[in-house]
Amino acid sequence: MVLIALLAAGFMGVDTDTTVAYQAFTPLLFLLLISLAFSLTFRGRFSASRVLPRFGTAGQPFVYSIFLRNQGRRMETDLTLRENVGDSRPSFADWKTMQLADQRRRRSFRISEGGRPNPFTPAALKSTPVPIVRSGEEVEIRAEFRPLRRGVIRLRGLSVARPDPFGLCRAFCNVPAPQSVLILPRRYLLPPIALPGVMKYQQGGVALASSVGQSDEFVSLRDYRRGDPLRHIHWRSWAKTGKPIVKEFEDEFFVRHALVLDTFTKDPRSDAFEEAVSVAASFASAIELQETLLDLLFIGTEAYCFTAGRGLAHADQMLEILASVKPCSDKSFATLEHLVLDHAAGVSSCICVLLDWDERRREFVRELQAMDVPLLVLVITEPGHRTAIDPGPMQHQRERFHVLQAGKIEEGLTDLVL
Repeated sequence: MVLIALLAAGFMGVDTDTTVAYQAFTPLLFLLLISLAFSLTFRGRFSASRVLPRFGTAGQPFVYSIFLRNQGRRMETDLTLRENVGDSRPSFADWKTMQLADQRRRRSFRISEGGRPNPFTPAALKSTPVPIVRSGEEVEIRAEFRPLRRGVIRLRGLSVARPDPFGLCRAFCNVPAPQSVLILPRRYLLPPIALPGVMKYQQGGVALASSVGQSDEFVSLRDYRRGDPLRHIHWRSWAKTGKPIVKEFEDEFFVRHALVLDTFTKDPRSDAFEEAVSVAASFASAIELQETLLDLLFIGTEAYCFTAGRGLAHADQMLEILASVKPCSDKSFATLEHLVLDHAAGVSSCICVLLDWDERRREFVRELQAMDVPLLVLVITEPGHRTAIDPGPMQHQRERFHVLQAGKIEEGLTDLVL
């Protein structure tokens, strides 16, 4: 307001004979110069450290502690603190891909220009007041951080600001404190569901999930055969019989689910893709993994298959992987199709989170049905999609086929009953 008044007084005060606005120019200019001089005298010296949580969730703010130590010789008052986030500007290739996708979307009248936030902005930041800190003293500050997107957010340091006595200018002191925090995808509350499928034979049994080698399920003793591992020798029986005896184990049957994530989209800002990742994360965190296995299958720079459950890995590790998933635009859907079909013989059921329902994806579902794999198919559409989708090969299993619209995922998941 002072700066605008200064400019207005300068323009209107040119004619000193007909207006007295020029009389305001000098005191306003004097105020700004005094404020600027006070800001130049700020020579604060600080050190800082944070206590960040292990994970955050996109769209959900979390509170953490910042410990700020005054290493200067004077007491500092009226300070504010603000985080400095690492450079989030995209590469030229990413920026060009995003622009081309926006042009295609505008030509199809799917969104209006300017209606979407910047996808490269990692977090919404705000200044936090700092209590009075004396020389050599350390204070604890409770700050709030609201991540806007999933992935790793890198923090460069902190900016300590102090205003001048008039409150017109602020002087800044940058405190280096590099650190990072992993932001997990948003997760939705799923209703209690019982996934279809029966136990299937798994090569290696429980050992596939919890150890290296054969199953730990003991069956009987037998004579040693050439090639048996030495760790299976039953030493007491050998001592009694005088010949090597080994323990025999039996492979087990247990439930194994496959979670298939469709990453094939040419739009890096696709709302449907982000919602698909959130839906996959919701299933990964909701499925009980104590007695089952869960395979996460998707295509990134290469084909990925990550298995969790029964002591092999935890749901948190699967969420960490989903936090870094990116759209795939340089491969075809056939890559994911081959990956899933190679694993289909050993899975009890398959959860397919798809971004489209074209003929190629329908054929993929038909092939899984031909292998007698129970399916749950979720098709994620862009916001505003109103065209009815034909279930196609899921016509006789409509209760296992659901269309979820981005922006209304939570409402759609409430109807998910199996």
